[in-house]
Amino acid sequence: MRIALSLLAMLSLSAAQADDVDELVRVILEDTTVIEDLQELTDTIGGRPTGSDANRKAVDWAADKFREEEIAFTKEDFTMPFSWSENSVSATVTGGDLDLELNVLSKAFSTGVDALEAPLLDGGTGSEADFERLGDTASGAWLLIETPVLDDKIGLAGLFGEFGLARDVDARALKVGAAGIIYMSSRPKNLVYRLPASRFAGNRQAILVMEREHALRLQRLLRTGHELAMTATIDVDAGDPYTATNVIAEIPGTTRPDEIVLFGAHLDSWGLGTGALDNGVNVAMLMNIARQITRLGLKPERTIRFALWNGEEQGLVGSWKYIEQHADELDNFIVGASFDIGSGRTNGFFTGGRPELPPLIDTYLEPVAELGPFQQIDIPLVGTDNYDFMVQGIPNLIAAQSDANYASNYHAESDTFEKVDQAQVRLNSAIAAAVIWGFANDTDRLPRQTRAEIWKLINSTDLETQMRTFAVWDAWVKGERGRND
Repeated sequence: MRIALSLLAMLSLSAAQADDVDELVRVILEDTTVIEDLQELTDTIGGRPTGSDANRKAVDWAADKFREEEIAFTKEDFTMPFSWSENSVSATVTGGDLDLELNVLSKAFSTGVDALEAPLLDGGTGSEADFERLGDTASGAWLLIETPVLDDKIGLAGLFGEFGLARDVDARALKVGAAGIIYMSSRPKNLVYRLPASRFAGNRQAILVMEREHALRLQRLLRTGHELAMTATIDVDAGDPYTATNVIAEIPGTTRPDEIVLFGAHLDSWGLGTGALDNGVNVAMLMNIARQITRLGLKPERTIRFALWNGEEQGLVGSWKYIEQHADELDNFIVGASFDIGSGRTNGFFTGGRPELPPLIDTYLEPVAELGPFQQIDIPLVGTDNYDFMVQGIPNLIAAQSDANYASNYHAESDTFEKVDQAQVRLNSAIAAAVIWGFANDTDRLPRQTRAEIWKLINSTDLETQMRTFAVWDAWVKGERGRND
């Protein structure tokens, strides 16, 4: 795979640099240890909630891997502002002859309750009309909320829809003073999973996810006139700040070392499965790219940083705190990119509403054109670790991947090693490596946007809605998060 001479001129790459990207792609497509690394991370360490012993082991594991390859790295501590973990949860529904123990899980940042008994009511889909139907009866009641089935056909659209639904329902339930919310699991076959409460650490409600089949049974009973009550106990540890750690590896640039190309994936996961699709697979991928660049002795012109973030699941905290810690370098960042959609095929990149970016990425992808076709999607997205780079005005990317089986296993017990498409991981690695190398050796760069320009992006897209959905809007408006000039 060879870049055409016209493309070399566009990239200002030397013939040697073109040979470098060809060699890097060739090696990555061969039999590397990327899958072995992923299996070790997921099967040996397992789920890795930030703040857990397993998460600390994962940090040390990643550091050891970089150390073995003599790749420079730092373990950068930061403060997680709010701790949360579930110790135990139980729920029972009674009414008439019914006495049913339920399979439930608390949403992240749910408040704790101790044997809270209240009427169980049919909240429908949680729409405004449903709350008008319930009227004053919703106050002090458990509300059962129906969700649509999320399967591989619906995929990521359904997953983002579930976040949006929760944003609206949580606000309505809080307004009427409901005792708590029970979301019907969107996954069939008794699968439960952990999503965050819509206000993340700002949540002040008891919120559960209930196995779909039980929830449908209860919904039918309620809709045929049965009066039911639910008693739930949610035992959580919540409150105090604590220290977590990002792992940042670096391959220094030669001619422009102050210019930084950063590609990241989050190391943390929730603890139900083993965090293979979300997001161990992309951690292993980036570590392997760093390994192969080093083994080949390749020398990028710009500095490449490989970031393994923590605190992503609790509100994109690790990448946010990294931005704060590196405030004096922000003008030097060429790009901040994130890989966070499992092992589905990389079809291109979300380019954040920066129309100058897609043509550059098209060029960088030429060495792997036969793995395409590729299409860049020039819209801004919130929900992973590109976010704080975007609101700092730094060009940002998210790999646009096919859903494969990502959404249907998202944050669930079923997110385990065997769900990963191992063959596609190698192809995705080659695609990522070509883009990383393109950014690292190009002479072009996009300017950092001002706060006014970021506001213009917000006002011309659905970015405000996304920021509200992921509870980062208020911090932006207050100037607590994002660029201030």
